[in-house]
Amino acid sequence: MNKNTSSIWGGRFGGGPSEVMERINASIDFDKRMYAQDIVASTAHCEMLVAQNIISADDGKDIVDGLGRILVEIEAGKFEFKTALEDIHMNIEARLSELIGDAAGRLHTARSRNDQVATDFKLWVRDELDALDSETEKLQATLIDRAEEHAATIMPGYTHLQTAQPVTLGHHLLAYVEMMGRDRGRIADCRKRLNESPLGAGALAGTSFPIDRQMTAKALGFEGPAANSLDAVSDRDFALEYLALAAIMATHLSRMAEEIVIWASASFGFVTLPDSFSTGSSMLPQKRNPDAAELVRAKAGRVIGALSGLLIVMKGLPLAYSKDMQEDKEPVFETADTMALSVATMTGMFSEIGFDEDKLLTAAKAANANAIDLADWLVRELDKPFREAHHISGELVKLAEEKKCGLEYLSLADMQSVDPGINETALASLEIEQALDARNSFGAPAPANVTVACAEARKRFLS
Repeated sequence: MNKNTSSIWGGRFGGGPSEVMERINASIDFDKRMYAQDIVASTAHCEMLVAQNIISADDGKDIVDGLGRILVEIEAGKFEFKTALEDIHMNIEARLSELIGDAAGRLHTARSRNDQVATDFKLWVRDELDALDSETEKLQATLIDRAEEHAATIMPGYTHLQTAQPVTLGHHLLAYVEMMGRDRGRIADCRKRLNESPLGAGALAGTSFPIDRQMTAKALGFEGPAANSLDAVSDRDFALEYLALAAIMATHLSRMAEEIVIWASASFGFVTLPDSFSTGSSMLPQKRNPDAAELVRAKAGRVIGALSGLLIVMKGLPLAYSKDMQEDKEPVFETADTMALSVATMTGMFSEIGFDEDKLLTAAKAANANAIDLADWLVRELDKPFREAHHISGELVKLAEEKKCGLEYLSLADMQSVDPGINETALASLEIEQALDARNSFGAPAPANVTVACAEARKRFLS
């Protein structure tokens, strides 16, 4: 063979690739992280070939033993990854040939790199989904712990970042537990949908060998083989769906991070950031910056960008496989790293962050957040239509603003000047603790509700 001929492509080519072609074509620098999935899938394929009498038992044993030795080499850091061999699949196959000789060439019988890559990538994404679910559960557990601790800690609830009604800190944190619950639901959905094996689909049209795709699917933990060989090798929905659920989850993490940034500001002062998740200033000695939260917030942009990028790669591809699809892995790998780091960061921050209960309570009492409680009292006690009660309560808020006091500090005479039917029991309804206790409808923030909700969240979300 001509020394310049590609060892991968064999007799079809008379010369090897240019240095530039070699660089643009190679993926080993990033896809080597799929080594474990490639070895386990190749082992399953080999064992099926032996079971179907496609290769001999002796060759099969040599191949499986050789793959095991390669796994040890890689995990020990003794494996040499070669760019000239393009990807993890050919690197492993070439090393297998060095170890066991010609028998290594039989491993690729009834298999193409197209179904091999798709299988390895699905296995890798499946493993990442399991890892992300586990780490998200830890974040939920941390949030539930803190919510239980602060089930009765009063804080302002906001709309438009304007104080709206009092809630509890526990209730607020449980809102994020619910978000994470939906994220984990999407993880489970994605895992279920991707769990079909592409192995055995070949380059695009299957194989003439009597393979057993059910056997390899079962060995690899798939529900079964993908039904259509063209779809099996060209499908990257699982990668897109992974990026989509990651983008939604990263958005949730970004919202959480944004609240930490706001709450840590001097204007709010709701939280004290732990040293372990803060930075200082090179110039200003008094600064404590919420850099960890800011970085989590920023990383959402990278994840959303990864989804957009792969959608654009896939949108114009005809069936079945095109080399464009090699661009699927880097955004997924980077997203997996980003999500693992972001979730761990939020778990760490919320486990250590300190809450200033006095400032939270003071803020909850500001801006006449009890106006709705007065309106509700007018409806309940004086049988007013809500729109009329809303108007009366609004007039009293205006009067309190003119007097530069809170609604609860208006005298009974002041209130009766707007509506003579108001009596002293209305004043009691304006006490923030009583108002909060009264909000005991399902899913509402009454402290007793929050305590129950924490227990229920543990049952629903924590294993």
